[in-house]
Amino acid sequence: MTPFTILLDGQALAGPARVADERVVLEPSAAWTPLALPAGQEAELADVAARLDRPLALDLAERAAFLGVSARARSQRLTSLDAPDFALPDLGGRFHTLAEHRGRKVFLIAYASW
Repeated sequence: MTPFTILLDGQALAGPARVADERVVLEPSAAWTPLALPAGQEAELADVAARLDRPLALDLAERAAFLGVSARARSQRLTSLDAPDFALPDLGGRFHTLAEHRGRKVFLIAYASW
């Protein structure tokens, strides 16, 4: 059993784990409480990451891991964002603003000649 650190949502969780053959098995510990592991049971870190729907980056030499933000959470954040308004002319010189199309899907094509 060796100390292992997991970075999760800006905090460092440090607790006991077994590292062998590219696998990390988390030992029962209060340190892993934010991961919602089954009480009193060990758990493989890759399985925990899959259950939480988070990407996992491991550095076994440093005995550390990073659990990223799930794709679903990133997608939800992006859908709640509004693009800033801007105005661009069409080929006839008439200006159009993004605000004119608010609430509808807009497909923008950007081109640069450099």
